[in-house]
Amino acid sequence: MVSTIDNQSSPPPTTSATGTDPIWTGSSHRHHVVIVGGGFGGLYAAKALGRAPVDVTLIDKRNFHLFQPLLYQVATGAISPADIASPLRGVLARNKNTRVLLNEVTDLNPETQILILKNGDALHYDTLIVATGVSHHYFGNDQWQTIAPGLKTVEDALEMRRRIFSAFETAEKIEDPALQKAWMTFAIVGGGPTGVELAGAIAEIAHGTLRHNFRHIDTSQAEIILIEGMDRVLPPYDPSLSATAKESLQRLGVTVRTQAMVTNIDEQGVTLKQGDTTEAIATKTVLWAAGVKASSMGQILADRTGAELDRAGRVVVEPDLSVSGHGNIFVIGDLANFPHQGDRPLPGVAPVAMQEGEYVAKSIVQRLKGETVNPFRYLDLGSLAVIGKNSAVVDLGFVKFAGPLAWLVWVFAHIYYLIEFDNKLIVMIQWGWNYVTKSRGARLITGEDARIVDPTEVRQREPEKALTTGGR
Repeated sequence: MVSTIDNQSSPPPTTSATGTDPIWTGSSHRHHVVIVGGGFGGLYAAKALGRAPVDVTLIDKRNFHLFQPLLYQVATGAISPADIASPLRGVLARNKNTRVLLNEVTDLNPETQILILKNGDALHYDTLIVATGVSHHYFGNDQWQTIAPGLKTVEDALEMRRRIFSAFETAEKIEDPALQKAWMTFAIVGGGPTGVELAGAIAEIAHGTLRHNFRHIDTSQAEIILIEGMDRVLPPYDPSLSATAKESLQRLGVTVRTQAMVTNIDEQGVTLKQGDTTEAIATKTVLWAAGVKASSMGQILADRTGAELDRAGRVVVEPDLSVSGHGNIFVIGDLANFPHQGDRPLPGVAPVAMQEGEYVAKSIVQRLKGETVNPFRYLDLGSLAVIGKNSAVVDLGFVKFAGPLAWLVWVFAHIYYLIEFDNKLIVMIQWGWNYVTKSRGARLITGEDARIVDPTEVRQREPEKALTTGGR
């Protein structure tokens, strides 16, 4: 198809809601592209527009890009947050046409092409790229969020890390066997890649890293339970790889519970339902890796443009990733539902977002030149999931394999896609050291709740009897 856009900027922006001058970074004669979100999609779009004849403004509420595929390694003490984070201004420093704003978009007017920012300022755009991603989804049980944290941000990872290592510290001080067992039981809800990676890493911590670090408890007796509602872990993968992943997890000491639905999570543990059987598992550490929902920008776009949303709140986009009826607004990354390739929407993974970001950047330049823009087509380079040391599964489409070779492919693929060279070098050295020593040097307990737990107080708060398992 042929689609063009005006190389001249639209009429100047109005004054901001606060009455101050609007933020306007575009020159009077250059097309202004505004990118909302500095994740994989937004950052790759910004980088690709670095030499384009446009002005670019990247808006994010964080000043850094986070390499989310390795966030679970921060949560399990293998690496530090800075190892997988890159300052956006540093990454885009050589793009002289690009400005980074630390802010958040709260509304937009597609007719006047104005964005409203959190501080009340207004920002004008000629082309808008929205890449604000997704957050945790508790399927109508948001009260579980404080008990079972998800894993999307640095803060999430640090909270998980605090809970995992604090559980062992607390168990070390407890005499009651039932209560001690509850503190040494870890339940991970969700058997997708994140859940599998978390379960495998915690098993390695309990059975390897910490095994000789405590005097009162035997950390190898810790119970790690992975809970999945479908009939197998890694549901999107080939069944043979799912079976291999399950076997690898079991060798690490992980209990895999499939076709199990979580019906309740509270301070005492997790309640599961499998068929007609209900079971209560006593645990003090529940981690959430099941389900996502779109960021608030999805609903804003639906309200202001009439965009269609799917059940998760993601924006259903056109074949060129634009919003229906608004050819200058694009949605990419996890926020986009792209149903035009295959029998299901594209998965919410980093490679999809990267390719979408580069495609939209290229298409903007093509439109400015009046050139033909072809529909987006995702080139699937394969799927990877790691279970533990020397254990991973790889699906490249034409070949599927598992084991040490798959683990090496996973390692080098993730090193390659880290944004900055120093991150690549640091993570590679850290992984090499951890491989040899089985150590996790970043297992620090931090945060507001990183306090010493008094076992006496713990016992006073606990019921006299541990939760029982019923329905067997």
